[in-house]
Amino acid sequence: MENMYVFYEGKIVLEREVHISVRCKGFNYGLGCFEGIRAYWDETEKQLYVFRLREHYERLLQSCKVLYINIPYTVDELCQATIELLKKNNLQTTTYIRPVAFKGSNHVAPSLLDDDNRIVIYCQPMGNFTGKDELRAAFTSWERLGDNMLPPRTKPTAAYLNSALASLEVVSKGYDEALFLTRNGHVCEGPGENVFMVRNGKIITPPPSDNILEGITRDTVMRLARQELGIEVIERSITRTELYAADEVFFSGTAMEVVAVVEVDDRKIGNGHQGPVCRKLKELFFQVATSKIKTYSDFCTPVY
Repeated sequence: MENMYVFYEGKIVLEREVHISVRCKGFNYGLGCFEGIRAYWDETEKQLYVFRLREHYERLLQSCKVLYINIPYTVDELCQATIELLKKNNLQTTTYIRPVAFKGSNHVAPSLLDDDNRIVIYCQPMGNFTGKDELRAAFTSWERLGDNMLPPRTKPTAAYLNSALASLEVVSKGYDEALFLTRNGHVCEGPGENVFMVRNGKIITPPPSDNILEGITRDTVMRLARQELGIEVIERSITRTELYAADEVFFSGTAMEVVAVVEVDDRKIGNGHQGPVCRKLKELFFQVATSKIKTYSDFCTPVY
Protein backbone atom coordinates (compact mmCIF):
# COMPACT_ATOMS: atom_id res chain seq x y z
CA MET A 1 0.00 0.00 0.00
CA GLU A 2 3.02 2.30 0.11
CA ASN A 3 2.16 3.81 -3.29
CA MET A 4 -1.41 4.59 -2.21
CA TYR A 5 -2.49 8.13 -1.41
CA VAL A 6 -4.28 9.19 1.77
CA PHE A 7 -5.94 12.38 2.97
CA TYR A 8 -4.11 13.75 6.02
CA GLU A 9 -3.91 17.18 7.62
CA GLY A 10 -5.92 18.75 4.80
CA LYS A 11 -3.84 17.34 1.92
CA ILE A 12 -3.68 14.25 -0.28
CA VAL A 13 -0.24 12.74 0.20
CA LEU A 14 1.49 9.41 -0.31
CA GLU A 15 0.68 7.02 2.52
CA ARG A 16 4.37 6.35 3.16
CA GLU A 17 4.87 10.06 3.91
CA VAL A 18 2.42 10.05 6.84
CA HIS A 19 4.04 9.66 10.24
CA ILE A 20 2.14 9.54 13.53
CA SER A 21 4.05 9.68 16.80
CA VAL A 22 4.24 6.62 19.06
CA ARG A 23 3.17 9.04 21.81
CA CYS A 24 -0.05 9.95 19.98
CA LYS A 25 -3.17 9.67 22.15
CA GLY A 26 -5.04 7.98 19.34
CA PHE A 27 -2.44 5.19 19.45
CA ASN A 28 -1.86 5.07 23.21
CA TYR A 29 -5.43 5.33 24.45
CA GLY A 30 -7.69 4.76 21.47
CA LEU A 31 -8.96 8.34 21.64
CA GLY A 32 -10.61 8.36 18.25
CA CYS A 33 -13.54 7.25 16.14
CA PHE A 34 -13.90 6.06 12.59
CA GLU A 35 -16.21 5.23 9.71
CA GLY A 36 -16.32 2.44 7.17
CA ILE A 37 -17.53 3.36 3.70
CA ARG A 38 -17.83 1.28 0.53
CA ALA A 39 -17.47 2.34 -3.07
CA TYR A 40 -18.81 -0.13 -5.66
CA TRP A 41 -17.33 -0.56 -9.11
CA ASP A 42 -19.76 -1.04 -12.00
CA GLU A 43 -17.82 -2.65 -14.83
CA THR A 44 -20.60 -2.04 -17.37
CA GLU A 45 -20.73 1.68 -16.68
CA LYS A 46 -17.02 1.96 -15.84
CA GLN A 47 -18.08 3.93 -12.81
CA LEU A 48 -17.25 3.84 -9.10
CA TYR A 49 -20.19 4.65 -6.82
CA VAL A 50 -19.60 5.63 -3.18
CA PHE A 51 -22.47 4.28 -1.12
CA ARG A 52 -24.34 6.73 1.14
CA LEU A 53 -21.28 8.95 1.43
CA ARG A 54 -22.98 11.91 3.13
CA GLU A 55 -24.70 9.75 5.74
CA HIS A 56 -21.40 8.21 6.77
CA TYR A 57 -19.74 11.58 7.26
CA GLU A 58 -22.78 12.94 9.07
CA ARG A 59 -22.42 10.02 11.48
CA LEU A 60 -18.67 10.59 11.80
CA LEU A 61 -19.19 14.22 12.78
CA GLN A 62 -21.85 13.16 15.29
CA SER A 63 -19.34 10.72 16.78
CA CYS A 64 -16.71 13.46 16.91
CA LYS A 65 -19.15 15.72 18.73
CA VAL A 66 -19.87 13.09 21.39
CA LEU A 67 -16.16 12.32 21.85
CA TYR A 68 -15.00 15.97 21.77
CA ILE A 69 -12.88 15.49 18.64
CA ASN A 70 -13.50 18.74 16.80
CA ILE A 71 -12.11 18.23 13.30
CA PRO A 72 -12.26 21.41 11.16
CA TYR A 73 -14.21 20.01 8.20
CA THR A 74 -17.82 20.01 7.05
CA VAL A 75 -19.64 17.02 5.61
CA ASP A 76 -19.34 18.54 2.12
CA GLU A 77 -15.58 19.03 2.50
CA LEU A 78 -15.06 15.45 3.68
CA CYS A 79 -17.16 14.10 0.81
CA GLN A 80 -15.15 16.12 -1.71
CA ALA A 81 -11.84 15.02 -0.18
CA THR A 82 -12.93 11.38 -0.44
CA ILE A 83 -13.89 11.70 -4.11
CA GLU A 84 -10.55 13.38 -4.87
CA LEU A 85 -8.71 10.66 -2.96
CA LEU A 86 -10.40 7.86 -4.92
CA LYS A 87 -9.56 9.63 -8.18
CA LYS A 88 -5.95 10.16 -7.13
CA ASN A 89 -5.60 6.44 -6.41
CA ASN A 90 -7.31 5.69 -9.76
CA LEU A 91 -9.38 2.98 -8.10
CA GLN A 92 -11.47 0.95 -10.53
CA THR A 93 -12.60 -1.83 -8.25
CA THR A 94 -14.91 -2.16 -5.26
CA THR A 95 -13.15 -0.27 -2.49
CA TYR A 96 -13.29 0.19 1.28
CA ILE A 97 -12.75 3.72 2.65
CA ARG A 98 -11.67 4.33 6.25
CA PRO A 99 -11.79 7.84 7.77
CA VAL A 100 -10.29 7.99 11.28
CA ALA A 101 -10.62 11.05 13.52
CA PHE A 102 -8.33 11.04 16.54
CA LYS A 103 -6.46 12.99 19.18
CA GLY A 104 -2.94 13.57 17.91
CA SER A 105 -1.53 15.11 21.09
CA ASN A 106 1.65 13.67 22.63
CA HIS A 107 0.69 14.58 26.21
CA VAL A 108 0.63 11.64 28.60
CA ALA A 109 -2.79 12.28 30.15
CA PRO A 110 -5.71 10.48 28.41
CA SER A 111 -7.69 13.71 28.13
CA LEU A 112 -10.15 14.62 25.38
CA LEU A 113 -9.81 18.33 26.14
CA ASP A 114 -6.70 19.13 24.08
CA ASP A 115 -7.06 20.75 20.67
CA ASP A 116 -4.88 18.45 18.55
CA ASN A 117 -7.71 16.95 16.48
CA ARG A 118 -6.78 15.13 13.28
CA ILE A 119 -8.35 13.05 10.54
CA VAL A 120 -6.82 10.61 8.10
CA ILE A 121 -8.71 8.93 5.26
CA TYR A 122 -7.30 5.89 3.52
CA CYS A 123 -8.76 3.33 1.14
CA GLN A 124 -8.09 -0.15 -0.17
CA PRO A 125 -9.66 -2.59 -2.63
CA MET A 126 -12.12 -4.94 -0.90
CA GLY A 127 -14.46 -7.51 -2.34
CA ASN A 128 -16.32 -10.14 -0.29
CA PHE A 129 -15.13 -9.46 3.26
CA THR A 130 -15.63 -13.00 4.62
CA GLY A 131 -15.21 -14.93 1.39
CA LYS A 132 -18.38 -16.85 2.31
CA ASP A 133 -22.10 -16.60 1.57
CA GLU A 134 -23.17 -18.51 4.69
CA LEU A 135 -21.75 -18.07 8.19
CA ARG A 136 -21.66 -20.11 11.39
CA ALA A 137 -21.96 -17.87 14.46
CA ALA A 138 -21.78 -18.32 18.23
CA PHE A 139 -22.54 -16.12 21.22
CA THR A 140 -19.44 -14.84 22.95
CA SER A 141 -19.02 -14.76 26.72
CA TRP A 142 -17.85 -11.15 26.38
CA GLU A 143 -20.61 -8.62 27.10
CA ARG A 144 -21.27 -5.83 24.61
CA LEU A 145 -20.22 -2.38 25.81
CA GLY A 146 -23.10 -0.21 26.96
CA ASP A 147 -23.96 3.36 26.00
CA ASN A 148 -22.92 4.64 29.43
CA MET A 149 -19.58 2.81 29.22
CA LEU A 150 -18.17 3.46 25.77
CA PRO A 151 -21.00 4.39 23.40
CA PRO A 152 -21.12 1.87 20.52
CA ARG A 153 -23.09 4.21 18.25
CA THR A 154 -20.06 6.52 17.98
CA LYS A 155 -17.77 3.85 16.45
CA PRO A 156 -14.96 4.63 18.92
CA THR A 157 -11.65 3.00 18.06
CA ALA A 158 -11.12 1.81 21.65
CA ALA A 159 -14.42 -0.13 21.61
CA TYR A 160 -13.12 -2.52 18.99
CA LEU A 161 -10.96 -4.31 21.54
CA ASN A 162 -14.34 -5.58 22.81
CA SER A 163 -15.10 -6.75 19.27
CA ALA A 164 -11.66 -8.32 18.82
CA LEU A 165 -11.95 -10.31 22.05
CA ALA A 166 -15.36 -11.63 21.00
CA SER A 167 -14.07 -12.65 17.58
CA LEU A 168 -10.98 -14.28 19.06
CA GLU A 169 -13.11 -16.43 21.35
CA VAL A 170 -15.46 -17.82 18.71
CA VAL A 171 -13.19 -17.93 15.66
CA SER A 172 -10.59 -19.90 17.64
CA LYS A 173 -13.35 -22.48 18.20
CA GLY A 174 -14.06 -22.81 14.50
CA TYR A 175 -16.96 -20.37 14.03
CA ASP A 176 -17.02 -17.57 11.46
CA GLU A 177 -18.37 -14.72 13.57
CA ALA A 178 -19.45 -13.78 17.10
CA LEU A 179 -22.75 -12.53 18.48
CA PHE A 180 -23.02 -10.29 21.54
CA LEU A 181 -25.61 -10.23 24.28
CA THR A 182 -26.38 -7.12 26.32
CA ARG A 183 -26.19 -7.04 30.12
CA ASN A 184 -29.94 -7.77 30.13
CA GLY A 185 -29.44 -10.86 28.01
CA HIS A 186 -30.81 -9.41 24.78
CA VAL A 187 -29.28 -10.13 21.39
CA CYS A 188 -27.19 -7.10 20.43
CA GLU A 189 -25.08 -7.37 17.27
CA GLY A 190 -21.91 -8.90 15.90
CA PRO A 191 -18.40 -7.47 16.42
CA GLY A 192 -18.84 -5.23 13.38
CA GLU A 193 -22.31 -5.82 11.98
CA ASN A 194 -26.01 -5.61 12.82
CA VAL A 195 -28.19 -8.71 13.06
CA PHE A 196 -31.68 -9.50 11.74
CA MET A 197 -33.96 -12.49 12.08
CA VAL A 198 -36.99 -13.59 10.06
CA ARG A 199 -39.88 -15.15 11.97
CA ASN A 200 -43.45 -15.72 10.80
CA GLY A 201 -43.01 -13.55 7.73
CA LYS A 202 -41.63 -10.55 9.62
CA ILE A 203 -38.12 -9.16 9.97
CA ILE A 204 -37.04 -8.35 13.52
CA THR A 205 -33.89 -6.50 14.55
CA PRO A 206 -32.63 -5.16 17.91
CA PRO A 207 -33.44 -1.51 18.72
CA PRO A 208 -30.82 1.22 19.35
CA SER A 209 -31.59 0.95 23.09
CA ASP A 210 -29.93 -2.50 23.05
CA ASN A 211 -26.52 -0.88 22.51
CA ILE A 212 -26.28 -1.40 18.77
CA LEU A 213 -24.58 0.75 16.17
CA GLU A 214 -27.30 2.42 14.12
CA GLY A 215 -25.87 0.99 10.94
CA ILE A 216 -26.28 2.68 7.58
CA THR A 217 -26.42 -0.68 5.84
CA ARG A 218 -28.96 -1.72 8.50
CA ASP A 219 -31.10 1.28 7.58
CA THR A 220 -30.78 0.40 3.89
CA VAL A 221 -31.87 -3.20 4.51
CA MET A 222 -34.88 -2.04 6.53
CA ARG A 223 -35.95 0.35 3.78
CA LEU A 224 -35.58 -2.29 1.07
CA ALA A 225 -37.52 -4.86 3.07
CA ARG A 226 -40.40 -2.45 3.63
CA GLN A 227 -40.48 -0.61 0.32
CA GLU A 228 -39.40 -3.29 -2.19
CA LEU A 229 -40.46 -6.56 -0.56
CA GLY A 230 -43.43 -5.33 1.44
CA ILE A 231 -42.19 -7.07 4.59
CA GLU A 232 -42.93 -5.66 8.02
CA VAL A 233 -39.76 -4.73 9.93
CA ILE A 234 -39.92 -4.56 13.70
CA GLU A 235 -37.29 -3.07 16.02
CA ARG A 236 -37.52 -4.80 19.40
CA SER A 237 -35.43 -6.78 21.85
CA ILE A 238 -34.65 -10.37 20.88
CA THR A 239 -33.82 -13.22 23.23
CA ARG A 240 -31.10 -15.75 22.53
CA THR A 241 -33.47 -18.69 22.08
CA GLU A 242 -35.67 -16.68 19.71
CA LEU A 243 -32.70 -16.49 17.39
CA TYR A 244 -32.33 -20.28 17.53
CA ALA A 245 -35.98 -20.63 16.45
CA ALA A 246 -35.78 -18.10 13.60
CA ASP A 247 -36.62 -19.01 10.02
CA GLU A 248 -33.63 -16.96 8.87
CA VAL A 249 -30.83 -14.94 10.47
CA PHE A 250 -28.52 -12.55 8.64
CA PHE A 251 -25.92 -9.87 9.26
CA SER A 252 -25.60 -6.46 7.65
CA GLY A 253 -22.69 -4.02 7.67
CA THR A 254 -20.44 -1.93 5.45
CA ALA A 255 -17.68 -4.53 5.29
CA MET A 256 -19.98 -7.54 5.77
CA GLU A 257 -22.68 -6.21 3.38
CA VAL A 258 -25.62 -8.69 3.65
CA VAL A 259 -24.78 -12.29 4.53
CA ALA A 260 -26.75 -15.23 5.90
CA VAL A 261 -26.10 -16.81 9.30
CA VAL A 262 -27.07 -20.46 8.91
CA GLU A 263 -26.03 -21.75 12.32
CA VAL A 264 -25.98 -20.22 15.81
CA ASP A 265 -24.40 -22.05 18.76
CA ASP A 266 -24.45 -25.31 16.76
CA ARG A 267 -28.20 -24.92 16.12
CA LYS A 268 -29.19 -24.99 12.46
CA ILE A 269 -31.18 -21.90 11.41
CA GLY A 270 -34.12 -22.78 9.15
CA ASN A 271 -32.96 -25.41 6.69
CA GLY A 272 -29.30 -24.61 7.33
CA HIS A 273 -28.84 -22.51 4.19
CA GLN A 274 -29.35 -18.93 3.05
CA GLY A 275 -33.07 -18.19 3.07
CA PRO A 276 -35.20 -16.41 0.44
CA VAL A 277 -35.53 -13.12 2.35
CA CYS A 278 -31.78 -12.75 2.81
CA ARG A 279 -31.18 -13.71 -0.83
CA LYS A 280 -33.64 -11.11 -2.14
CA LEU A 281 -32.30 -8.37 0.14
CA LYS A 282 -28.72 -9.13 -0.89
CA GLU A 283 -29.65 -8.91 -4.57
CA LEU A 284 -31.50 -5.64 -4.03
CA PHE A 285 -28.65 -4.21 -1.96
CA PHE A 286 -26.08 -4.73 -4.71
CA GLN A 287 -28.44 -3.27 -7.32
CA VAL A 288 -28.93 -0.19 -5.14
CA ALA A 289 -25.19 0.12 -4.39
CA THR A 290 -24.39 0.31 -8.11
CA SER A 291 -27.19 2.79 -8.89
CA LYS A 292 -29.34 0.26 -10.75
CA ILE A 293 -32.59 1.26 -9.00
CA LYS A 294 -33.52 4.87 -9.73
CA THR A 295 -35.56 5.24 -6.52
CA TYR A 296 -32.32 5.05 -4.55
CA SER A 297 -29.97 6.81 -6.96
CA ASP A 298 -29.25 9.50 -4.37
CA PHE A 299 -27.56 6.81 -2.25
CA CYS A 300 -24.74 6.62 -4.82
CA THR A 301 -22.11 9.28 -5.46
CA PRO A 302 -20.25 8.74 -8.77
CA VAL A 303 -16.51 9.28 -8.65
CA TYR A 304 -15.65 9.52 -12.35
